[in-house]
Amino acid sequence: MDKFLTKPKNGESSSSASWSSKSSQIAPEVQKDTNPSLLSNVDKVLDLKSFEPYPKERMPISDYGPNIRDEVRRYYINKGPYQPIGHAFPKTKIGSKMRQFSPTWFRGPYSQWLEYSIKGDAAFCLCCYLFKNELESRGNAGDAFTKDGFRGWNKGVERFKAHVGEVNNIHHKCFNRMLDLKNQRQSIQSSFDKKSEKVKSDYQMRLNASIDVARFLLISRFPFRGHDESEESEYKGGFLELLEWHGDRHPDLGRVILRHAPQNDMMICPTIQKEIVEACAKETTKAIIEDLDGDYFAILVDESKDVSHKEQMALILRYVNKSGVVIERFLGIVHVGDTSSSSLQKAIYSLLLDHSLSRSKIRGQGYDGASNMQEKISGLTSLILQDTPFAYCIHYFAHQLQLALVALSKKHLDVDNFFYVVTNVLNTIGSSFKRMESLRQHQADKLEELLKFGEAYTGQGLNQERGLQRPGDTRWGSHFKTLDNLVVLFPSIVNVLKDMKRDCPYHLDRFAAGNLLNQIQEFGFIFMLHLMFKVLLFTNELNKALQNKN
Repeated sequence: MDKFLTKPKNGESSSSASWSSKSSQIAPEVQKDTNPSLLSNVDKVLDLKSFEPYPKERMPISDYGPNIRDEVRRYYINKGPYQPIGHAFPKTKIGSKMRQFSPTWFRGPYSQWLEYSIKGDAAFCLCCYLFKNELESRGNAGDAFTKDGFRGWNKGVERFKAHVGEVNNIHHKCFNRMLDLKNQRQSIQSSFDKKSEKVKSDYQMRLNASIDVARFLLISRFPFRGHDESEESEYKGGFLELLEWHGDRHPDLGRVILRHAPQNDMMICPTIQKEIVEACAKETTKAIIEDLDGDYFAILVDESKDVSHKEQMALILRYVNKSGVVIERFLGIVHVGDTSSSSLQKAIYSLLLDHSLSRSKIRGQGYDGASNMQEKISGLTSLILQDTPFAYCIHYFAHQLQLALVALSKKHLDVDNFFYVVTNVLNTIGSSFKRMESLRQHQADKLEELLKFGEAYTGQGLNQERGLQRPGDTRWGSHFKTLDNLVVLFPSIVNVLKDMKRDCPYHLDRFAAGNLLNQIQEFGFIFMLHLMFKVLLFTNELNKALQNKN
């Protein structure tokens, strides 16, 4: 603290010294409400000269350790915004006039957060400096009032109003957090300490119940929310229904949750549910990192668009645990601005750094065959190998097999035409519920006839109902299942197409059904069906073997 009790430096106003002298008055209050271990950490930070009174020179809040950030914030809040009222503000030519910072702005509606940097001749926002690092992913207040400083004095009031913005603006959220942290009497811990032991016990039971329900839903992969969660709803969603069932099974718990709990303390709102899920995710990730125990690992990466057409990158860790077992654990999904190799590299390194994993420990890379992954000069594989020479990349063997099958099938005209006809058959029959029902009925009648003559047998896993599964373009394991079903359902498919050719009210549909019927009954189609079924039977077994962990 001593460095803030010095005389003003050359070029500084006396107000900067008065701002610094507050530290001797504020420090006892900070010490009174602060954990001693945290105070020692704060002292260490002060020894490193990180507590600067001048906005332009302060270290970002995110650079402080998580355990002392609130103490740092409280320190700056108690000292208040740096406002050198007696300073001779320099003039700057803006347009055709000379402009300067107006000290009257310190006495206006911006007095609680507006700061001025003498060294940078710029205005800053105290509350955004303190809390924007935690809220910047939820909104954007810009860097003018936090990092760079604002100097457009000709539009000062206009820009101050724009920075404050509407009630849901990020500045308001930061300002409210600053007020909450400043008012110790309204803190959660202070309020909790005033409650009776009975109230504390009830609160703990409600919280534990919500956590137990959330953990069950997460493990079971069930949805939390319901379409209608009102009291009159017959089904309020998995979370509320299971919590109510939990209370009915345990009367002591049932007396303190849901409608028996205080309206503002039911622990069931969507925000609390999300916070519990986030806490579970953090604990799960923590367990994965502990199991890895700083050892070597490989990364498996893939990227694709989500339903909102945003590019998302998934990262999986593959390592050998202390028992010698190969483990694959999902680490996280991150949004990437583009799918260039450099962007993916930065996203991977950032995600590893967030979990205190060193990129020097990477001993393997696994990607698909996209050019941004495998390109020899500027691909992701090459970029990571430049930093970690032992991070050898292995192209997914199963994916290589799929790509080889796709390339060969497109080059062979008969095979390409065969799958074109198969796709038309699936689309023609699968696009109508009536035709699908007719297919199922014919399949059931044929099975009943086979059972009657002893040509088929009943039992677990035998004679299951077959469907028409559409094959994926690059997933040729699905092509095998499609052809397998097509061989079994062939008589039923012919029957449906005959009915469609005879009874369909539309001429074009009757023509299409007749054309497909003629094509699938030709020798060439039948021969290709059995040939490709045999080929894909072998490749399907190889495909599954290549995806085993060993």
